[in-house]
Amino acid sequence: MKLNIILLAMLCLSASIISAQSFKETITKTYAFEKKSSANAVMIFNINGDIEVEGTTGDQVIVEVQKTITAKTDSRLAEGKEEIQLGSMDLADTLIFYVKGTGSEFGRNSNRWNKNKEWGYHSEHHGRWEDKSYDYSMHFKVKIPMNAHIYASTINDGDVIISNTRGQVSAININGHIKLKQIAGKTNANTINGNVDIDYIKNPGDDSRYYTLNGDIHVNFPTTVSANMSFKSFNGSLYTNIDPLESLPAIVNKTETGKGIKFKVETERYKIRNGGPLLDVETFNGDAFIKEVK
Repeated sequence: MKLNIILLAMLCLSASIISAQSFKETITKTYAFEKKSSANAVMIFNINGDIEVEGTTGDQVIVEVQKTITAKTDSRLAEGKEEIQLGSMDLADTLIFYVKGTGSEFGRNSNRWNKNKEWGYHSEHHGRWEDKSYDYSMHFKVKIPMNAHIYASTINDGDVIISNTRGQVSAININGHIKLKQIAGKTNANTINGNVDIDYIKNPGDDSRYYTLNGDIHVNFPTTVSANMSFKSFNGSLYTNIDPLESLPAIVNKTETGKGIKFKVETERYKIRNGGPLLDVETFNGDAFIKEVK
């Protein structure tokens, strides 16, 4: 009897998988900055899927998106095909790409997308993503001028991968890794469930932040580093081959709250050689490996 029940369950599962409908589409578009300047930026807001960005010597922004819709009926599949689209905003010196049809709002001046509020734009969601009668993913592959600044964020089932850029890099993820290769400039890498792996082609000249809640951090610098560094972790350790590393006095931060004055003490602070930009390294469950690769 047990065997029959197991076989029946397997048959039902197989029938469910077979009955699922799938639609795949590749969207390719080419853009250019109408106003070219050192402030040019590309912003990508994804929800389900990878983001891959590559810097090039050209002056165009080439966007390729692999869109996948999966549903159990033809009508639900048609609904997903119509609703989920590539959204874009052309602001002359800034190009923004996002996913339309998700129940999200997109615009300016919000304090709910991320605490850094890069370039003042946000994506907010009202309701539940899983209320959709279909599943979808959008995988972005984007080529940008290498000197342009880049902001890239995704949430589920994807990594943020950026390579060969020279401008500021901000990479945000929730359930996935961040991989930054051959980059230079100010960096903000922030994920919740994943690793942060960074290989610089040039040491950043501005304050940079590296954060993961559940994962490890690997940051490789190509030459001798001169900077200040802070490290925080609950269940992790800091490993480095940088020498000399001078301990700095603790900092006591005070914040006014409704309950009174809140004190926060930062103890693990270091000066690397002559000091310089702040390298802010933080994990919760994971180690940090900060190395000079000469």
